[in-house]
Order: sequence, then C-alpha cells, then structure tokens
Amino acid sequence: MLPACRTQGEEFAIPPFDLTVGDVEGFLDELQAFHAQFHSCFARSEPREHFFHYMVGQCSPLERKSIEPMALRVAGGNIRGMQRCLSDDVWDEDLMRQTSHGLVAAEMGDPAGVFMFDESGFVKKGKESVGVARQYCGTIGKGDNSQVGVFAA
Repeated sequence: MLPACRTQGEEFAIPPFDLTVGDVEGFLDELQAFHAQFHSCFARSEPREHFFHYMVGQCSPLERKSIEPMALRVAGGNIRGMQRCLSDDVWDEDLMRQTSHGLVAAEMGDPAGVFMFDESGFVKKGKESVGVARQYCGTIGKGDNSQVGVFAA
C-alpha cells in the first residue's frame, strides 16, 4: 500500500503542494520580521536590503533561482547589488550564526526534541541541474547520474 503522496512507478515520494492565496497571506510581513532580527549583522543598509531581496527571490515561484531572474522579479531588486551582496559585501558571520542558533533554539529547543539530517539521492537524466554527476544514489542502490540533497527534520 503506497502513501497518499506516492504513485505507482515513482521512485520517491512527492508530497502534495496545494497552497491558496489565504495560506500565504501575511508571509511578506513575517519574512520582514525574520529579516529584522539580523539587522545588526550588516554594517550598511544597502547589503541588508539586497539580502532581503535575495530572501524574497528564494521564496518566489521562479523556476531558476539565480540572482538575475530574482532581481528582475523582486520589487526594488538590483542585479549588481544582489550579486555584490553575496560575493563581496561584509557581514558579521559570527553574529549571524549566533542569531540563527538563537532563533532555532527558541523555536525548537526542547530537552526531549530531536533534529535529524538525512541524505537522499535523486536520479537525473541530464546534466543541467546543479550537482548532477555519476555518483552513488541510495534511492536506486547503485551509481548513476543523480543529484544528492541533505534534508533536515
């Protein structure tokens, strides 16, 4: 018996993804509040703003999530500025790490809690996706053209 999210012949589960507009109402406000917690990690307002646009782009429905399509899609996006933010701009990595660890501890910290990481491979027929190479793929139990991802739960 296959779970509801699996179909006959599929190699791995694909969960249903049926979002409505109501499901994401207020999301941008929540993203801004999340971003605000990292305010002091940036010395200047420009990289802080570019980083926010990058986060918005990552949450967008774009098929390709590279800087240029994201910058063109996000209101106020700037291609060069977003590229510089990720490649050249300076932010306080230690403070960013401490802030993110604090957020995770506050949200998920529990003496009885469990945090799991798992690697999973996906068979790929081409070489266009990032990280595709001939490598061991646990899903099929042998080496093949595949992509490997690490998931947290």
